[in-house]
Amino acid sequence: MKLTTDKVLPLHKKTVIFSFVVLLSLSLVLTSCKDTNSSNLNSAELDQAELQPVSFWVATDTHFLDKDLQDGGQAFQTYVTGGDGKMLPYSDEMAETLVYDVEQKKPEFIILSGDLTNNGERSSHQKLTEKLKRIEQKGTSVYVIPGNHDLFNPWARSFSGDKQLLTDSITDKDFVKMYSDFGYKEAVSRDKESLSYIVKAAPNLWLLMLDSSQYLNNQKYGFPQTDGRIASSTLSWMDESVKLAAKEHASVITVMHHNLLSHTSMSVSGFKLNNSQEAIKSLRKNGLNLVLSGHIHMQDIQVDPADVNHDSASSEQKPIYDIATSAMAVNPHQYGAMTFDPLSRTVTYETASLNVEGWTKANGITDHNLLNFKAYAEDTFATNSYDKAMDSLKESTYTESEKESMAKVMSMLNVRYFAGTAGTFSKDIKELPGYKLWEGQQDGFLGGYVQSMAEDKELSNVALEVILTKQ
Repeated sequence: MKLTTDKVLPLHKKTVIFSFVVLLSLSLVLTSCKDTNSSNLNSAELDQAELQPVSFWVATDTHFLDKDLQDGGQAFQTYVTGGDGKMLPYSDEMAETLVYDVEQKKPEFIILSGDLTNNGERSSHQKLTEKLKRIEQKGTSVYVIPGNHDLFNPWARSFSGDKQLLTDSITDKDFVKMYSDFGYKEAVSRDKESLSYIVKAAPNLWLLMLDSSQYLNNQKYGFPQTDGRIASSTLSWMDESVKLAAKEHASVITVMHHNLLSHTSMSVSGFKLNNSQEAIKSLRKNGLNLVLSGHIHMQDIQVDPADVNHDSASSEQKPIYDIATSAMAVNPHQYGAMTFDPLSRTVTYETASLNVEGWTKANGITDHNLLNFKAYAEDTFATNSYDKAMDSLKESTYTESEKESMAKVMSMLNVRYFAGTAGTFSKDIKELPGYKLWEGQQDGFLGGYVQSMAEDKELSNVALEVILTKQ
């Protein structure tokens, strides 16, 4: 039964923190295809001279919303403008662009690391799986795990006129059934206590897909639980799964929705795993040194220990990289384009943006926003950031001109921050009068946040090359 409400959904405490920190911060078949690409491959039986590098992508936080669930009315517009920067009005077009980009570039496989849907709406899951089937029909395998928005979500809504309407969400059992062709059917092993699994993705490369979300109490709480952890039973299962990969001397990439490491210097909870130290210890024990995550929506790469030049004979100090790919649903609407060399075990990563303009032109669509999507999306995100900054400064004692200059700085930094370039490309912003005003603000959150966005960083947030451990 659907319930009508005239009010915008009340936001849980974490959601307020999220949009305050990250947006104030201002802050997306054919079984035979997979059999051919990966699932039945035993690298020990392959001629090493025939092993060629493979390309694959990782995308996260697609937050796909079925277009039939919104009519573009007041309720939907209020929801979008009050949210955390997701480009929900063009959710379907971006998903179609992903299908188009796959057809053009033909990666071997795609990883989707959670928050596949906006708020776990059943019809959003259904429509998304239809698109994923089309991707597999083009010869590219898809591997998914859920995020904190995807299951048992009491916030699942449609939008009609000035009202939000309750709509069906899905359970964990529904998820496995709906996404069976996208990892679960091909799994070498599955965890009995979670939706985690391990799968052969390419010669010498397995994917350890870890379900880090906590969703079983969502209905009782009345909101989707945001923080994540890897259960002890799942860590034990992980130990056994890695042993399976070791039998074939394969390397393993770990994938999870929540972050293994902290991706902001600000004190904020809900992004990094609650038991991250336990997880790090387990990863090191198993010789796993690369994690792909999402959740925080911004582009950032971190390593533990932080000093990548650390030279220690201790196995506990071997570096582990955590790549947090920015949300596909949020500007600049990008994913990670990766390669793996099965001989050297070298993995490369670099960001790439959806080619919305290319898809638009190829389909004869005349929507001006889509034809100029890169500029439109950045301007929309920047304007929203600017407006939120101005709103946060309205009670301050700064002059109107000073507020405007400070909001401009916040907006400019926010665009680069989410793209992953602020840490290496913000010198020009630091020289602006508005930035100096933020530096002079000793109290409150905003001054510290602006400066955290502009912190210099030696390690690139948008590119990485690392050699995986051979099991």
